[in-house]
Amino acid sequence: MTTNKKILLCLAHMSGNERRFIDEAFADNWVVPLGPNVDAFESSLRDFLTGSDESLSRLRVAAVSSGTAAIHLGLILLGVTAGDEVICQSFTFSASANPIVYQGATPVFVDSEPDTWNMDPELLDTAIADRVAKTGRKPRAIVAVHLYGMPAKLDEILAVAAKWDIPVLEDAAEALGSTYHGRECGTFGHFGALSFNGNKMITTSGGGALICPDEDSRSRAVFLATQAREPFPYYQHEQIGYNYRLSNISAGIGCGQMTILDEHIAHHRSLAALYAELLADVDGVDFHGNPSPDVDSNFWLSTITVDPEVTGITADGLRLHFADLNVETRLLWKPLHTQPVFRTSPAYTNGVSDGLFARGLCLPSGPWVSADDVRMIVKEIKSCLKK
Repeated sequence: MTTNKKILLCLAHMSGNERRFIDEAFADNWVVPLGPNVDAFESSLRDFLTGSDESLSRLRVAAVSSGTAAIHLGLILLGVTAGDEVICQSFTFSASANPIVYQGATPVFVDSEPDTWNMDPELLDTAIADRVAKTGRKPRAIVAVHLYGMPAKLDEILAVAAKWDIPVLEDAAEALGSTYHGRECGTFGHFGALSFNGNKMITTSGGGALICPDEDSRSRAVFLATQAREPFPYYQHEQIGYNYRLSNISAGIGCGQMTILDEHIAHHRSLAALYAELLADVDGVDFHGNPSPDVDSNFWLSTITVDPEVTGITADGLRLHFADLNVETRLLWKPLHTQPVFRTSPAYTNGVSDGLFARGLCLPSGPWVSADDVRMIVKEIKSCLKK
């Protein structure tokens, strides 16, 4: 049996307002990587991230072509160069680590703790101490990820970073709208990165943003993102730049998406609450909810772990079952320390991410997923366990 419709993990959802901004861009012929939509989108993001927090009044945002581009620019601005090492969470998508390699640096992977599934602060401290002992140099930066929207243990991670005087770049690609102690993720590190890929909380079709501590660093990021063209009446380039700026058309989509961001966040959280409620009495299946009052995930993706010894089925068995029903699910990220492309990179592991990868599954969570869809999905999970 299959469902009448394909249920996807997180499909882009348009508000209807996007077309107005796009039409204005076409009417004014603003179709290049600058323009009023880019300015408005950056301003709207800044307002959302800072709210009424005066301590964040200097924060600025640079809209770029992808979350990966944002991480890359952040690393450049932190001074990462060839021969450096950069600490990176292992349990994440490869885009968290690839820009480290773009710079000729080496990623040093640190495993997760079991509460948030993000970087283990104690293991982070151990890894830094060991790298200093082995190389005589501190890692240049720390890339901390908020996986699936779940905020990392920032107090502890930032304390370790301060102890060693190493800057933190927050990979908040999946965490727009997630908060830690009531403050938006992406605003705690020296830089933060957001993604607006087609499956994220909001989309610009493809795109991202670098959250910067002040206007000077934002201006530097924009300079690098527009091919590092110097202010001469002719094309002069004194350093390597990148074609990373977001187009005015894509930014128009983003402006429309910002009008329904709060609605998207509320929907994701409501689905997560329903999954948690319906799965609460299912032995061997654990929903990954907020581990403490300090964190409030946007639940970009709702996730579970499955104990095959209790349930009689693996996470991948559930994935295959749902594929037959036309329902998209996904195994959790394969830890980067196990990826062939990073086989020579140092790694500090504790088995947490390996265990999560073996047992974990992402469930449909996007704006097009209904409460009835969630009830059907949980019903199917329970039916598989009975078998």
